[in-house]
Amino acid sequence: MKVLGLGDNVVDKYVNLKIMYPGGNALNFAVFAKKLGQDSSFMGVFGSDAEGKHVLSTINDLAIEHSHSRFETGENGCARVEIKEGDRIFLGSNEGGVTREHPIQLTQEDRDYLKEFALIHMGLYSHVNHLLEELTDLPSKVSYDFSDDFSESDILRAIDKVDFGFFSVSDLSDTETKDFLKKYFSSQNEVLVATRGDKAAIAYDGQQYYEVVPVLREPIDTMAAGDSFLTAFLIHYLNGHGIASAMKRGNAFAGESCMIEGSFGYGVSYD
Repeated sequence: MKVLGLGDNVVDKYVNLKIMYPGGNALNFAVFAKKLGQDSSFMGVFGSDAEGKHVLSTINDLAIEHSHSRFETGENGCARVEIKEGDRIFLGSNEGGVTREHPIQLTQEDRDYLKEFALIHMGLYSHVNHLLEELTDLPSKVSYDFSDDFSESDILRAIDKVDFGFFSVSDLSDTETKDFLKKYFSSQNEVLVATRGDKAAIAYDGQQYYEVVPVLREPIDTMAAGDSFLTAFLIHYLNGHGIASAMKRGNAFAGESCMIEGSFGYGVSYD
């Protein structure tokens, strides 16, 4: 199965360690899908600075195909974070750098290329929301991560254009989460999933709810735990397994991800 992460790549600079790690929702998806044995690609915008070069070097090392990415002069996406007792705390960012400043506009060659993929994943901070309408014309299924900072307008703009939606709603109770998923489920959706930190994740397919309790281990780093969950869920589900089984696989893979520094390692020192 060919899958693609579309949109953001960043470096996460751990200010208390002076180490930066590659990441970003769309890139994390591509990397995790590759780890799970899929034919995985990434399409985004790389900056010309040391941060962009490090991310590019990393995905070359991981053999992530990226032939339709763009390269622009300027700052790569970058976020500043701090780790406290294994949990990551965001301190600020350059809001995507060149990914935001030079948003991807699809050429016909890009459209033909995207038709090759069974699944395209993007998210709220991928800086490709303007492409959602065009993606609905492709045969690919579309997955979207609404993260934990969405507004209702963000949901309404995207929900009827995606097959899979993921939300982080740790402040909602079980009942509130189920009501939330039911409220926003559209006829276009196949499955919506809500993760809630250390509480049970809940999925909804328009008829039935599914729950899985997280694997509670002392984390080394929770960076990209949600990205690893959704990637493993999607890959397992699209390879023919049921929603309940896919949620368990996502849960287990997220637990493994929390034992790795950064989103998926590859840290280097920075000044």
